[in-house]
Amino acid sequence: MTRPHPPRHTQTARHSQLPGQGGAALLVAMLTVALVATLASAALWQQWRQVEIESAERGRSQTAWMMTGALDWSRLILREDAISAQGAGVDHLGEPWALPVQESKLSSFLSQDQQWREDDAEVFLSGRITDAQSRMNLTNLLEDGKPSPLALAQLAALFDRLQLPQSEMQKLVEQWLAAQAHHSSNRQSALGNATPAPLVPQQTAQLRWMGLSPATLLALQEHITVLPEPTPINLNTASAEVLSASLVGFDLSSARQALALRARGHWASLNAAREALGAAGLQLNDKQHSVQSRYFEVLGRMRIDNVVQQELALVRREGNQVRMLWRVKSPQQSHSAPLQ
Repeated sequence: MTRPHPPRHTQTARHSQLPGQGGAALLVAMLTVALVATLASAALWQQWRQVEIESAERGRSQTAWMMTGALDWSRLILREDAISAQGAGVDHLGEPWALPVQESKLSSFLSQDQQWREDDAEVFLSGRITDAQSRMNLTNLLEDGKPSPLALAQLAALFDRLQLPQSEMQKLVEQWLAAQAHHSSNRQSALGNATPAPLVPQQTAQLRWMGLSPATLLALQEHITVLPEPTPINLNTASAEVLSASLVGFDLSSARQALALRARGHWASLNAAREALGAAGLQLNDKQHSVQSRYFEVLGRMRIDNVVQQELALVRREGNQVRMLWRVKSPQQSHSAPLQ
């Protein structure tokens, strides 16, 4: 008797199901690995993000403290200058405060007991102090609550020396006088106006509110300023354009010759300046011109690796006290040329 063979379709079906089950298991394993990798990468990214935020915050705080120290250093220089002069000094470009600090490594300023590790970021510091009264002060446009004809003529002459459009000067004067009138009347007069007056600028960069084009503002920023009160022009630090515009009939070439004479030795008094300027010097008076300054601008620049942070501050010197009036931080920039 022949033994019957088992049916072959059962074994065939069993073997036909194994490849499908193996593929599903492999797919589940791959999905599990992908899920674990995704969760791990997300956790690593979150950790990296927290580290970067903490590092950036620490760097921002350190930069702020170092910049504050640099500004305090400049205030100390101005204070020492006032102490050495004993209240009777003359401010000129040959004094220590007028010398710019070229870009230098911060580690060179550290004492011997403060070690600089090799893995620390390279920090470079530079800056300068500028006499704010070397420029034409727009606050002088008002005298006893009324427009000053002399200050308006001087501003028009400055625009002429710099070859800037007089139309923008007229717009600047109109907007400035309107803003001052709006401010002095405690905003009561603006209630009935169809076009409210602009805010009074506190800094030169804010003069774009007054309708100045970027090109005009760029050309003016080294020759005009905005100070809290009317101030005379310091003849020892003024540019040729400002000096020429402040004296009627004094052309730019004559002003440049006067600056060349001033470079040999500063003017110790208004009388010395009168003698040096000749006929134009007869126009000098204590209200419009001086050889001393109370307001200074301090520009600090700090570079950490490829990140540059810059700050500008206005300080006022009263006797031996130097007080900061405002401080503005510029947006961070990438590495550029050192401050000149």
